[in-house]
Amino acid sequence: MPANHGQPDRNTWALVGLRIAVGVLFLIYGEYKVFGTKFTLGGGFQYWINRFLEGGCYPFMVSVLRNFVLPHGTAIAFLVAYGELAIGLGLVLGLLVRTASMFGVLYMLALLFSSGYPGPHAAFWQYFGGAGEHLVLALCFAAFALGKADQALSLRAYLRQRSSPGL
Repeated sequence: MPANHGQPDRNTWALVGLRIAVGVLFLIYGEYKVFGTKFTLGGGFQYWINRFLEGGCYPFMVSVLRNFVLPHGTAIAFLVAYGELAIGLGLVLGLLVRTASMFGVLYMLALLFSSGYPGPHAAFWQYFGGAGEHLVLALCFAAFALGKADQALSLRAYLRQRSSPGL
């Protein structure tokens, strides 16, 4: 950033654009779950956990899903719904981006291991084929957490600028 007198460069704008796009996706994911009741109270969450258990779940996740997640399904459904909404808000607004991103990585890894198992005799490359939809978002979240994705178009940058107007 130093070459253009404190103004964000192209890489920053690209990261910010991706941050906001992923944030909007998570706002959409969380919105219908929070403001509708099918996912949280109507058994939608439990439906997906049972689908994961029927096929595609990594073996080490079976007991976690069966013995912990399903018995606490409604509470965890609310945690997922509000978590997705919070991640989306954090990314779109540019507040607590690193925190939101770390939770995003954990969430994507939980989904990956719950639904992306290609089977015990799959070729190595097939593990990545089944993980694509969650792995790509996990990598985006990792980039947001490690980079400076809140440097531009963020409430944090705006507040920082307002607190030190002479700089």
